[in-house]
Amino acid sequence: ADYIYILNCTRTSAVMSEFGRFYEQQYAVALFNSVRYEIEGGGNTQTQLLHRKDPLKNKSIFSGGLFQYLEESKKWRSRFLYVGDSYNISLYESKAAHDRGLHSKGVINCAGYRALTSMEEYLGLLNNSLSDTKAKAASAPFLKCPSQFPLILWHPYARHHYFCVMTEKEQKKWHAIFQDCVRHSNNGLSEECKVATPAFTDALRLYRQAKGHYGTWDMMCGNQAQILANLVMETLHPELKNLIVPRLKGKLQQRQRDWMLISDAVYRQVLSQTKTQHEALAQVCEVERPRLDSALRTDMDQIVTSKEHVSGKIRAFVLPRVEQLVRSKVQPYIHSILEALMEPTSRGFSEVRDILFRELVEVSKNTMNDSSSEKVGEHMDKISMLAFHPVKMQSCYEKMEALNLEGLQQRCDVSSPSVFIQRAQILMRQQMDNAVHTFEQLVHQSLDGHSGEDFCKTIQRCQDRVLKKYDYDSSTVRKKFFREALLQIIIPYMLKQLSPSCSPELPKYKELIFEDFSRFILVENIFEEVVLQSVSKDIMMAVKEAAVQRRHNLYRDSMVLTNSDPNLHLLGEDTIDWAGQIRGVKGERQGGEVANRKRRQIVSMIQLDGMPLLYESCQEVPGVDGIPEENEGQTEQDLETEKPVNPIQQEPIEKEPGSPDSISEIRDLINPVLEVIEKDGSQQTNGMLPLEEGDEVKLITTVTEFVPRESPIKVDEELDTAQIKQSSEEERCVSAIESAIQQIEIAIQEDPSENLSEGAIDSDGEFAQTSTNSSPFHHDDSGFQSPANENVEEVEPQPITDEVVDTDQVMLTLVEGVKSSIDLDAKAPCDASEKKSEVEIES
Repeated sequence: ADYIYILNCTRTSAVMSEFGRFYEQQYAVALFNSVRYEIEGGGNTQTQLLHRKDPLKNKSIFSGGLFQYLEESKKWRSRFLYVGDSYNISLYESKAAHDRGLHSKGVINCAGYRALTSMEEYLGLLNNSLSDTKAKAASAPFLKCPSQFPLILWHPYARHHYFCVMTEKEQKKWHAIFQDCVRHSNNGLSEECKVATPAFTDALRLYRQAKGHYGTWDMMCGNQAQILANLVMETLHPELKNLIVPRLKGKLQQRQRDWMLISDAVYRQVLSQTKTQHEALAQVCEVERPRLDSALRTDMDQIVTSKEHVSGKIRAFVLPRVEQLVRSKVQPYIHSILEALMEPTSRGFSEVRDILFRELVEVSKNTMNDSSSEKVGEHMDKISMLAFHPVKMQSCYEKMEALNLEGLQQRCDVSSPSVFIQRAQILMRQQMDNAVHTFEQLVHQSLDGHSGEDFCKTIQRCQDRVLKKYDYDSSTVRKKFFREALLQIIIPYMLKQLSPSCSPELPKYKELIFEDFSRFILVENIFEEVVLQSVSKDIMMAVKEAAVQRRHNLYRDSMVLTNSDPNLHLLGEDTIDWAGQIRGVKGERQGGEVANRKRRQIVSMIQLDGMPLLYESCQEVPGVDGIPEENEGQTEQDLETEKPVNPIQQEPIEKEPGSPDSISEIRDLINPVLEVIEKDGSQQTNGMLPLEEGDEVKLITTVTEFVPRESPIKVDEELDTAQIKQSSEEERCVSAIESAIQQIEIAIQEDPSENLSEGAIDSDGEFAQTSTNSSPFHHDDSGFQSPANENVEEVEPQPITDEVVDTDQVMLTLVEGVKSSIDLDAKAPCDASEKKSEVEIES
């Protein structure tokens, strides 16, 4: 385990050191490009639809109940899941715990995960991660699902999460929600950072190219720290697998489980280190930014001239080789790649338009009978978050799942089409939200001064205008997506083919760059720009031909909707609060905040016939044979004492099991330790201990615990106190026994012949009750006085009840013909804890 920790730190430091060198170089280049764009200016294509800044403000995606499998305890437990505007999944004990604002049991960031709905698919991925261990679908690795509808979140490095629901309808809804969380988390870095984001992506690309990886990368998902952790694990994970997996002991399921826990522990250690080191690296660059910015603005003209001069020299050297490569191995495949991209993408955007049209027609129909502002607000409030409804948008996303780049994955080093699929799905959601937001703004503008049939016609005109604008923006967005996808597929392939012959010649062009400008002009970046420009012309022509032929409803670039709505972009970018206007509350259009307002949920809850809405209790988990309940066999009092208590809420908190965090915990997984406590008579006759299959004893360690003796003075004081209390208790016991004997003698004198045997039995029961309940203390009959009860204060005597008491507690002997006498053993304490007395009656 120590070696594993040292290996993690060494690999992480090495990767971050090399990446940091690329990042510092690309940071200066990205700053140069940003300042140059700011000075020279440049315009983007004007969109027809409006775009809002924060569409999910005061919104939540979904919340509901399902069952989660806890790996360490091997139990299924009910959980309440809440998906907020950040698309992180928060797990709570129950809905009440969430409503009360208690801390969640855990939070799942879905970056890098895959949402699965079948155990067969999950086992296939699990077997690929452990190639030497194979599992069959019939025998699940270490869990048994209570239903036929599992939901699994799988990650190549981090821990896996297992859920299940009871119906297929629930499974489809939760699967769509989980996929949306993964899609949002994998969307890439924020484009608002004009310098840090380009610097990071370019540095990452150059680092992977230096290692021989030129194609797309599936694990470029999450924030910067997560991406860097994936970069470290890309090489560390196989090395650890070869080192640890052969040493794991136990059955197949246990080895799979142990390897997953070790992998998750290592990943979290790496993630913590990459986060710290990246923050330090970014801070160093930000501190240096003002000086670089000042130098750029002072010498911008000279820097641009110097870069153009070097670019011309490199272009003259590279261009002949580039043109030959394009003609022979790129141009013949551009149209086939474009067609493979256009077919599913256009179907998905067409499905978005169909759903938008149906929803807008529904609003138009509903306002024909009642066109009041309140009624219109209710209908508009229902469709305002249509783009962020995973279930309604699922049919659009499924169209894109059909993207197939089978023949290109080997030729162009494309790992999988998931990068392009998720990007297209994000664009579909953005276009749907832009269309709905534009329709809302137009309708809201037309609310005043219209009623009845005029208002219905106004809504119809708004609908037609929005659909027309959507068609234009959809064509523009798709053409841009096609160009970017083609570049991402072709450029890495060309760089891989040209680098062996061109890269060794590039350093000589550094002599043409002034030393003061060397941080802003890099020959490696210029080489890639020359390659990009050489193939961009062919890509643009291919996309333009598709638009001219009106294939897949693409518009020509010459078709520009100019001045169709000159005042449309003045309406605003904030979300209209329709629900607030219905209640008469001031809306948020001007950025105002509504205090103490509950977040509105986008996806509706699942209500099943004959079933509760949420699983609020752990006792409602469906029974599964072979899956015992948690803490089975323990008393309720034991469970309360085991759980820690929240000092604020005064409620027990159940500790969530997790992966090993420390080196010792990882060591215990690789070499399990069996702790055996020897007691009197506990050793087996053969001197052997049972072992599981595959276990091996490597070391036996004997640990002897010494209990310190107490001081003699302290022991004497405790004995004196105990004797005083014992004497007072003996006096009370003697008086109680004398009273009982007197009653027995009276009964014998009245009818000694008839009630002799009967009186013995009845008096046993009566005397047992008397001796038991007459004591002011309640003790067990363990045969000794518990030290915990020595200083207990006296309480009121308990009344005599009809409770049956063991007759062995009192021994009564009757001898006929002898005078009655009582013989009490003074040395035997009449202790209330013993509840035993011996009485001899001689007559």
